[in-house]
Amino acid sequence: MTTGAQTPYPVRPRRSRLRTFLPLSVAAWLVLEIWLLTMVAGASNGLVVLLILVAGLLLGSVVVKRAGRRAFKSLTETLQQQQNGVPPTPGPNSEGNGLMMLGGLLLVIPGLVSDALGLILLVPPVQKAVSRYAERTFERRLREAAQGSLGDAFQQARMRRPDGKVVQGEVIRDEPGSTYGDTPQGPRPPLTR
Repeated sequence: MTTGAQTPYPVRPRRSRLRTFLPLSVAAWLVLEIWLLTMVAGASNGLVVLLILVAGLLLGSVVVKRAGRRAFKSLTETLQQQQNGVPPTPGPNSEGNGLMMLGGLLLVIPGLVSDALGLILLVPPVQKAVSRYAERTFERRLREAAQGSLGDAFQQARMRRPDGKVVQGEVIRDEPGSTYGDTPQGPRPPLTR
């Protein structure tokens, strides 16, 4: 038997922009890479394109290997300093490994655009600029995320009993000048179950 009321359909959550545009941008990037490779092959020959791709692969693997060694050396030095009781100090090898590794990975990926981006990321002034920009962006988003969450955390605070059950309620304080009078009350007897 129906009551005549329509059953509401479940509302689908909206997709984020990243989930919408990331597949489209990856597909456009792949099409651009293939088009550029065919243009270079048409202007010269297929052997030149093959040599460019192999050179990018070799150079990228060398860069990734070097960045990995630098990161491992930095980690080893930091662990040794901590074991000796010395506070760790960032050395010259500790910065730029992530962007260097990203540049190497872009060089390994076949294509001319990715090779150009990988080579640009290997330039130290570009690494510093990208690092500063990423740090500022990360700090700004962290501040934005932390503004509303602390107040919500206090509103959702719950007291737990020893058996793990959640007891919801509110705290009432006896303060001077409250409705209970101006004299502070003594300690209250413990609650029993």
